[in-house]
Amino acid sequence: MKFSLALLALVAGAECNSWFGSAPYNKWHETELERWLSDHNVPYPTPADRKNLEDLVKNSWEDNVAKPYNSWDTQRLQSYLQSQGKEVKKGTEKNKDSLLSQVQESWHETADAASDSYGNVQQWIFDTWTESQLKSFLDYHGVPNPTPRTRDSLLQTVRSNFQSAANKAGETTSYPGDWIYQSWSDSDLKTWLDERGIPNPQPNNRDKMIASLRRNARVASNSAASASASASASASGAQQSLSDQLLDSWSDSQIKEWCDRNGIKVPQGSKRNELIGLARKHSAALTGNNVQDAAASAYGAATSSAGNYYAQATGNAYGGFQHYYDMVLNQFGLASNEAKASLSSASSVASVEASKSSSLASKSATSASKDGAKSASSASSAASSSASSAKNEL
Repeated sequence: MKFSLALLALVAGAECNSWFGSAPYNKWHETELERWLSDHNVPYPTPADRKNLEDLVKNSWEDNVAKPYNSWDTQRLQSYLQSQGKEVKKGTEKNKDSLLSQVQESWHETADAASDSYGNVQQWIFDTWTESQLKSFLDYHGVPNPTPRTRDSLLQTVRSNFQSAANKAGETTSYPGDWIYQSWSDSDLKTWLDERGIPNPQPNNRDKMIASLRRNARVASNSAASASASASASASGAQQSLSDQLLDSWSDSQIKEWCDRNGIKVPQGSKRNELIGLARKHSAALTGNNVQDAAASAYGAATSSAGNYYAQATGNAYGGFQHYYDMVLNQFGLASNEAKASLSSASSVASVEASKSSSLASKSATSASKDGAKSASSASSAASSSASSAKNEL
């Protein structure tokens, strides 16, 4: 019995030591510990030994990494809620405690996940960079650009060469210093902060702007990921709506004809709902249509801001809708010239709407959350009208 208790105590002690040793800052260079404290406005003595620095980081970690919103002002709290598509409760616009409570309810990242993210910084710190900024980073550090040069390929190349670039520069990567933004202009820094509603330190000091960017980079990455998921869901829902509208516009004989053209066996005596279910089951594969994947792959195309992401995602979604209708109406020989003209007209309307929402969305992450969904809805409505016109002309 004594042996068992002793063994349990030993195991518990080992687990405890392992847990305390798992904090990412335990492995940081002393300059990184000082940099983090300075970025988060935590005073530290000079000189200070490593243990003192680690203790200061540890004591400030929860409020600045796990729950960074604790230090936000009312404007920043409002901006965050709006960027998440949340309506600020009426009458609470200036009430910090109420806004803070609303942000807490919409916060998704756990304390453990936030802490773990700092063990692999290169996987997220570049998420909000524009394509030109990624290219400049590679050029600055003498890394050849990938071919073909897309944002996804640039992002992958930057990530894979991050450590080697730091080594050549004699810099650290766990909580990287100003060197990572050497290819950014002051205007780039100011734009990044302004787009996300982050207070821009005055006077416009470059070091302070980089510190603010670095301090908010993780939250910005999460916001971009959230925007990606939302846009993907909107595009997927709109695609399903388009498919349903088109099939509903066809007669039973047209659905049967479509199935025959594509080698789909229709059981004798099938009812209309069975015909529609059969056609829906095979339509995406036969038309090569997958709007949800298109929207998801567009994530890397616009994480310079959540607003830009929506502009790209809605544009890709619109392209998917156009492709879908072109394939269905023209490939299957079910569209008359008048129907094609109607489709073209509806497509023009959808294009204008998508362009408008993209322009608005690029201004801020706040407007992006709403405009992205409106654009997908506009495209769905326009294409649905086209399907209805096509039916009347057939």
